[in-house]
This record gives sequence, structure tokens and C-alpha cells, in this order.
Amino acid sequence: MIDISRSERATGTIHSESLTEAVRAIRKDGYVILLGVIDPEHIHEIQPRMLQDVPSIESLKEPPYQFVRGHIQQDPPPFEPYLFKDVVCNEIVVAITEAILGNGVRNTFYSGNTNLPGSVRQPVHVDQGHLWPHMAHPHPANMLVVNVPVINMTAHNGSIELWPGSHSDTTVAWGDSIRVPEEDVLSRTDTHPPLQPEVPIGGILIRDMRLWHRGMPNLSNRPRPMIAMIHVCSWMRSGEIRIATGCESYFEHSHLETSASYVDEPIDYLTHHKSYDLRPQEFQTGSPF
Repeated sequence: MIDISRSERATGTIHSESLTEAVRAIRKDGYVILLGVIDPEHIHEIQPRMLQDVPSIESLKEPPYQFVRGHIQQDPPPFEPYLFKDVVCNEIVVAITEAILGNGVRNTFYSGNTNLPGSVRQPVHVDQGHLWPHMAHPHPANMLVVNVPVINMTAHNGSIELWPGSHSDTTVAWGDSIRVPEEDVLSRTDTHPPLQPEVPIGGILIRDMRLWHRGMPNLSNRPRPMIAMIHVCSWMRSGEIRIATGCESYFEHSHLETSASYVDEPIDYLTHHKSYDLRPQEFQTGSPF
């Protein structure tokens, strides 16, 4: 974890030593956690609306569960007054993702995952596999996820489980199932066990898209939303975000391009997602591993 000072947050400039440490952590471990990088008051503005939106998603005929029950895809509201520059175009985050991905980094995603009370374990998975799998050495990162907790994220309320260093395992290929085979999970458990980091409001998790991870049971009585953005290399073309007209200034940045369309009509940000890879037996019991 890297503590971001008040002066760094105020100026939007990360100390060179911290930048070097963050880049090293992402390359070696597959992730880094930054503390104090977002103004907590901005998260407190977003939080009530996202919690208010949860019942609307749960009441859908087919809620957008991800793998198993209790983990839903949920977009944050893409309009004022719920957009903040230090969330969607954070200067310190962009400095880190640009250092990893190179010039012309682009954001192609503005959504999230909400872990509901009573949820079960997801299967261990990646968000994307390797472009060139089964190589002796992994290719450099081409996509990074920027996760923003909307509630203090703890093991009790189902903090995301991470498998440090697993992004270097080149056996999961782009286009294949993103589930990690059970035998590989069991094998890695003995040598490189997972962890559940605690990330308070104002913190950010940046992780390689190839890092093994999964949603864990939320033992609290409150949903735990987490915003997700995806920063990609300049040469990748995938995804577009729909944002309300008049909010362009939040996404203007000299080093980060946001793939967005700005629309005048109401945006269906709650009901357009579909369930992913839901299997009946796991819907009832959760992942067997």
C-alpha cells in the first residue's frame, strides 16, 4: 500500500519514489493500492445514490449476477451531481497507468461491481487472458482495472480476493474462458496464497486485468459497491462509455482519453447489463473452489 499525502492529492502530483514503487508493484505483484488519493467527500456524494439503486437492480427479472448469486454488475450514475474529476480522471492514477501502458492511455469503461449481503464466493477468474499465452515470460500489461471502493472495503463485507503474481501465469488466453481451472487454483494456493486487502473510502486499487481474483462473501448487512474503470494501451480499441451531455469537463485530461459518447436522452445505466457465466448449481451453492 502507498499512502498519498495531502500535498500530492492537492497538486495531483505523485512523488517519484511512490510512482516507482507503484509501477514495480503492478509489474511484480499485479496490483497496487493507493490510500488517500480521492477526496472522501466525493465518494460520500456517490455512495447514497448507488445504495439507493441496488433494489432497482435486484428487482429485475434477471439481475446481472456475475458468476454466482450476490455479485451484481452496477454502473455508478453517469451524470451530475455524481461525477468527480478525481474519481474518473485522477491525476495520480493516470500518472501510474501511463507509466505502465505508455503514452495515449485510454479509459474504455465506467461501471462497477456490488457485493450484496449473503453473497457466496465467485470462481477464481481473470478479467482478460494473455494476448500471447503459453509464453515463457508474460507480455507487458495492456489493460489495467482501476477499482474505487464506495464503501470501506474489508474482509467482513467481501473485499475482493487477489492472487499476487498470478498475472504472470500465461496459461489463461485471451478469448478463452476467464475462469481459472480448479487444479491450477488448488496448486497455487499452497505456494502463493491469496489475500483480501482492506481499502478505505478515498483509496484506489489498480490491478492488471490478468490478475487472478474473485468476489468473496459479504458477511455484513449492507451492499458494498465498487466502481471499476479500465485503462488500456493506445492501440487497443474496445468499449465506449455513455455519459450525460454537459459532463464533458469531468473527462477532459491531457494524458488520458476517455472513449465516451455524450447523450441528451436519459441513460439506462441500471438495467442494460446481463448475467455473466451463471451456472445453476453455483447460483445455489457458490463456487466449489
